[in-house]
Amino acid sequence: MQILYIPIGVPTFHLESARAAFENSKKLLNSLSGDVVSPEDIILSIDGLKAYLKDKRPELAIVQNVTFANAAYMQQILMALGCPVLLWTLREPVIDGGRLRLNSLTGAFSAGNMLKSFGRPFEYVFGSPDEDEVKKQISAALDAVKLIEKLSSLRLLQVGHTPEGFGFGRAQDAELASKFGITLISIEARELIDRAKQVSDEEAKAYAAKAGKSIKGLDAIDGRNVADFAKLLKAYEDYISQNNIGALSSRCWPDFFTAYGTPVCAVLALLNDMGVPSSCEADTYGAISMLMASALTSKASFFGDPVSLDEGENAITFWHCGTGACSLAREDTGALAGVHCNRKIGPTLEFGCKPCDRATVLRLGKDENGKFRLFIATGEALDKPKQFFGTSIVVRTDADAKHIVTSAVKDGWEPHFAVAMGDIAAPLKAFANFLGIEAVTYDACDK
Repeated sequence: MQILYIPIGVPTFHLESARAAFENSKKLLNSLSGDVVSPEDIILSIDGLKAYLKDKRPELAIVQNVTFANAAYMQQILMALGCPVLLWTLREPVIDGGRLRLNSLTGAFSAGNMLKSFGRPFEYVFGSPDEDEVKKQISAALDAVKLIEKLSSLRLLQVGHTPEGFGFGRAQDAELASKFGITLISIEARELIDRAKQVSDEEAKAYAAKAGKSIKGLDAIDGRNVADFAKLLKAYEDYISQNNIGALSSRCWPDFFTAYGTPVCAVLALLNDMGVPSSCEADTYGAISMLMASALTSKASFFGDPVSLDEGENAITFWHCGTGACSLAREDTGALAGVHCNRKIGPTLEFGCKPCDRATVLRLGKDENGKFRLFIATGEALDKPKQFFGTSIVVRTDADAKHIVTSAVKDGWEPHFAVAMGDIAAPLKAFANFLGIEAVTYDACDK
């Protein structure tokens, strides 16, 4: 990935101050990413800018008004590059009643006006390179661009169709390719079921033993179900490896109960821990949401329904039948094997999630007009035991929990969400902005 630093200015301002800011800015950018390409000096003319941009194909352009530069500079950048833009204004270094040394802020207004005229979304940062908030905002933009790049190379597997009444999770290949660059691969659930049936009992024993290192109490589940679960795990793993799959959504009920006799829940849980975000009920947008969460935190994410609201604790409980990644389980219980709450067939996972000081609830979904939008709510994952049969996580939200629930229901959000173990609101907002997606945020304390 290439991050292009474009420091612009004119030679009539105080170049000693400008070059000091330029060097400090380069130092900051290089500390945040090893992918930054920088010029030797500030670009002080349109001709110099054209020469610098020639043959560059960055994923992000960081345009900094080191001094004032008129809108023609940004126009040239936008004509040459089609990537997202982060516009960075420097703080005026000295206010002493004397010379205006940089006038970076006026340059930013000129650049912002040109960006708007081109209809290009952009992120904006104000401040000096030694300020923590500047570092945080630039880091968020870099993470957003990395996420965009990750999605653009993603091969996403859709196993089976969504059940009746769950059409909100059904994705179309052309739509995912055109908006995100995602390659969608669709197969029927029976293909993986048939593959599983071909796995030998000996191979199944090895996979069951491996699973037993992460799942406690697997030996208490019916032996035939454990063997069939292990075969199914091998079938999924093999398909993922052979087809370079980075995330998947899988049909679960009723097929894996009726046509196979063993649920897929525990298989998806282990895949999540293997770095392949995997949603159930064939919710493809749920799988993308999980991938976004795990990519920005480097941890497995939780996938579930909002099932309970506690106004006293200002908390929302998210739950599902038993697909939570084992690494999310509370340390005092670990990830326990169980049986499905409705079908009474195992193995599924049984646990409450471990606490986390900062968490983010998110959902890539669609509005009533079919346009993509992104749900973002921040909070804290509480130290709570399992709330119901299956796996659960309780999130105390920064914003008023009842307001979030009421607004989300009235605004028609889908009933599946991902929970990220970390505060990733800033890069998610930048991600949505760069792609022209509405971000609906609940990260302020409005209780």
